[in-house]
Amino acid sequence: MNPSHPALPPKDLPIAYILWFFLGVFGVHHFYLGKIGRGILYLLTGGVLGIMWLVDLFTLPSQVRMVNAQRSVGIG
Repeated sequence: MNPSHPALPPKDLPIAYILWFFLGVFGVHHFYLGKIGRGILYLLTGGVLGIMWLVDLFTLPSQVRMVNAQRSVGIG
């Protein structure tokens, strides 16, 4: 681990799913995960017309794992 980039606290999957369920078409779960560009895309397109919002139902666990892996080494 790089001392100049300390590990960041992990993101919680249950919180990500709650945000996805209630505010997902606005991209709030992506903002929570630090994916600002994707959050803006969802915000402007309604979750890319709801299709990508539905895809996130199945891919959210792997997205959270990837973000947490990056945060554990100080990225993100």
